[in-house]
Amino acid sequence: MSENTQKESTSGNALPRAAIVEMLSKNFERLPSLDQKLFIYGPAYLAGNAGLAGLISNSLYRRALNVTQAPVTSSMPMAVLPFMTTFALYNAIVSNPLMSGDLNCPSCALLRGALVGVVGGGVYPILLALPVNVALASKYNTAPMPEKGNVLRYWLDLTRPILRKMRAVLLLQALFGTYLGSRHFQSYTQLAEITFGSGPEELKD
Repeated sequence: MSENTQKESTSGNALPRAAIVEMLSKNFERLPSLDQKLFIYGPAYLAGNAGLAGLISNSLYRRALNVTQAPVTSSMPMAVLPFMTTFALYNAIVSNPLMSGDLNCPSCALLRGALVGVVGGGVYPILLALPVNVALASKYNTAPMPEKGNVLRYWLDLTRPILRKMRAVLLLQALFGTYLGSRHFQSYTQLAEITFGSGPEELKD
């Protein structure tokens, strides 16, 4: 009898994840048009900023290392890879958890959005541009390369001034990621109210 009671209470209090996803997806079009567009295209804007940050950091490293060769070869991956990484990362840890009812904490959504903006859209492009341009500088002998024991120190000294110049970009990405996470959580809250007649706390176990 106790087992039956537990089964009934479990089935009554918690919906399967697949059912939640299906119900939220069906009602997505009932959101305001602006919220729908921001939810769908917002991650692409954040990713676009990441691609721009990649191009900026690539340009700064090229100047620091006096690299003038292969401008297109070095610029293409610096725009494409940060874009794809940031877009996939935001969807994986913000958009998809919201649409599956797994992210019910507004501060968590804001924090995740900010982290994606800073890490995927700022730090990652800077770190990605470093080995690409060091390899080009070494290949074309445009700047003196360090000895084996001083490689890490050389990279740190090279990166430090570029990080200072990129502070505004990192701050912008953090703010935009936070704003996007906040707006997406608001959209999710509206969607949960439309679907279940109450706030997202109803999706909690």
